[in-house]
Amino acid sequence: MANAVGKKVGRDLTSGPIMPSLLSFALPIVITDVIQQLYSMVDLMVIGQFVGNVGTVGVNTGGEIADFLMPVATAFAAAGQIYVAQLAGARKYEEQKRAIGTFISLMLCAALGFMVLTIALTNPILNLLNCPEESLSEARNYMIITAVGLPFIYGYNAVCGVLRGMGESQRPLVFIIIAAVVNIFLDILLVAVFQLSAAGTAMATVFSQVAAFSASFAYMYKHKETFEFELKLSYFKCDPHHAKVLLKLGLPQALRSVLVRASMLWVNANVNACGSIASGTNGIGNKLQKFLEIFSSSMSQASAAMVGQNLGAQKQDRAKKTVLSALLFSLCFAVCISLLISFFPQQVFGIFTTDADVKAFGVFYIQMLCVHIIVSSITSSYQSMVIGSGNATLNFIIGILDGVVCKVGLSLLFVNVIFQVTAETDWATTALGYFWGTGLSRVLPALVCIVYFYSGRWKKRSLLS
Repeated sequence: MANAVGKKVGRDLTSGPIMPSLLSFALPIVITDVIQQLYSMVDLMVIGQFVGNVGTVGVNTGGEIADFLMPVATAFAAAGQIYVAQLAGARKYEEQKRAIGTFISLMLCAALGFMVLTIALTNPILNLLNCPEESLSEARNYMIITAVGLPFIYGYNAVCGVLRGMGESQRPLVFIIIAAVVNIFLDILLVAVFQLSAAGTAMATVFSQVAAFSASFAYMYKHKETFEFELKLSYFKCDPHHAKVLLKLGLPQALRSVLVRASMLWVNANVNACGSIASGTNGIGNKLQKFLEIFSSSMSQASAAMVGQNLGAQKQDRAKKTVLSALLFSLCFAVCISLLISFFPQQVFGIFTTDADVKAFGVFYIQMLCVHIIVSSITSSYQSMVIGSGNATLNFIIGILDGVVCKVGLSLLFVNVIFQVTAETDWATTALGYFWGTGLSRVLPALVCIVYFYSGRWKKRSLLS
């Protein structure tokens, strides 16, 4: 029964033409991530237009912890996705069932713990981030309210990780469309009409997360025969064997994400100390960076799932061609989008703010961003082999290089050596040093991923078990 049941949700990614299969599987993931980032950017646009720079800085700073913990959710979702993909590729359906229940339980327990810690430590965190005094109240409201939504974020990511591992990428798109509609409607209602500022934006975000999780969980329950799902505690029992595999695969990625975000918090705190113009530019720039890198990161997710299934089916050559196809798609898109935004930098920043100084300073951020987008497309593509093969150790090392060693090291290099910042240096030069330091942080990780791919060492790795 397991074999027949296992085909009801998802698709087999181990056969058929590679490029059409990858693109058709990746496209819903790309659209899903675009919508997710788009409705996140709507928060910033609404706040910027109806509240001003004080509200923008408050949302940016108050959202730092959510941005800090979101990669942890996606890291474990990626771990669950790859594990489920390899089990699906190997046709081990009974193990897949127990792994799914264990995975969801681990995600929800982690979310509840993070929620409590975030609410308890709100004030100390904002002080560490050098939140401007005029935006402190807005940031505090935003952080506390969005912390309540963490269990729904983690739950949604868990279900979507399971679905993508089984080859299903279209349903998460439906879930996120529901969330986007809820978020945009409530953003306008609570901020523009009821004038609740950052708190209104935060409430809109939380309700949208509730909607996404509810829709994804309802889908899973509707297809409970496929997952052999039962709405009782025994289904969510943590199986020691599967928990060990998931933690072994997910913890390094989660730790890497935490360290990456910690280094970004350090960068952002230093940029915030340069004043509201630098802080506002950096906040908008960070949102743009996430949005414009969606195609390469989504393609990497799809490629990693496809690689996982093919390695599970012992089709190494197909896995290699999958990565090269992802590189072709991602690099072409990165070059095109970089050329586009380089011609209209002030207009791009003008979408999010009416502040003339922020738009003018945004021109310099765009220059760095173009380089970063192209390098990221290369890194993400080759890294999909690292992720798909389940090499958590190397993935962790790459993350540390990217997020800590290079981001912090290159920032210090640009600030202290190349730009030679002193106490008398203007704030703009200091901020640019941090911009370029973080912008070039993915060059070394790209080289590591390329060497690993062409070395062929991933062919000798045993499957997750």
